[in-house]
Amino acid sequence: MEAIKKIFTPIGAVMNYIQNHFKAMLFLLLLLLLFAPAGENELKNVNLQEITLKGPIMDASEIVQQINDAAKDTNIKGVLLSVDSPGGAVAPSLEIAYAIKRLKEKKPVVAYAQGTMASGSYYASIWADKIVANPGSMIGSIGVIMQGADLSGIMEKLGVKSQVVKAGKYKQIGTPERPWKKFEVKELNKVIQGTYDMFTTDVANARKLDIKKRDMFANAHIFTAAQAKEVGLIDTLGVKYDAKKELVTLSGVKEPMWNQEDPFDKLMKKLSASTAVIINTYFPPISLR
Repeated sequence: MEAIKKIFTPIGAVMNYIQNHFKAMLFLLLLLLLFAPAGENELKNVNLQEITLKGPIMDASEIVQQINDAAKDTNIKGVLLSVDSPGGAVAPSLEIAYAIKRLKEKKPVVAYAQGTMASGSYYASIWADKIVANPGSMIGSIGVIMQGADLSGIMEKLGVKSQVVKAGKYKQIGTPERPWKKFEVKELNKVIQGTYDMFTTDVANARKLDIKKRDMFANAHIFTAAQAKEVGLIDTLGVKYDAKKELVTLSGVKEPMWNQEDPFDKLMKKLSASTAVIINTYFPPISLR
């Protein structure tokens, strides 16, 4: 026993020291974080900014804020929008698209497809000055969808019946408790087609394409990067190095200094994307995909 005590005595002493001086150590750590020497990028003014759009688009508030801040920052001379997203809900995709359109009026924007730039995420990118796509990326899927389950069979087996009080012919539209009626499907088609017309018109205007030929570049076609270039959805093929080089040229900066994203922010974005997938699974909106 004495031998065991001797072995663990140093460990116990260290633990006692930490417990007794925890507040002081925490205070010193905060001081180090606050007054630590700035990295090379922080010593110089950042003049180019990369903004990342990753995962399903369910909430655009954070990325729109980043875009608006970049527009106001006179030190930022150009923005790279790096995209790897399958799309998402209509409204937030539009928020990003029109924030990029406003930003473009003040400084150059290059959109880079680093994996998937489809549907809502393609919509978000259309107003960039240039769209560069990784040769292995997937582009397009310009379409609109709303889907829901018919749970009437399961409900019948379980002996579950719903009770509804409503006012308005279409108020129960999209219900999962029974097959949709013809007039309900017709009403939903009206919304879906109207959204599709808006989507394809904006793409045609932004990319200078003929709207009469939208079946070639839209119609929910999925393209490789090379195929997307052929139909006019992107400007050139390349990797992120090429996209950054394109932005440097457009911005005219002599000594490019890029922003560095905080590792904690990256982690939070991944968690948010995972949460969005779960929410979208159980509460599906009208989506651009």
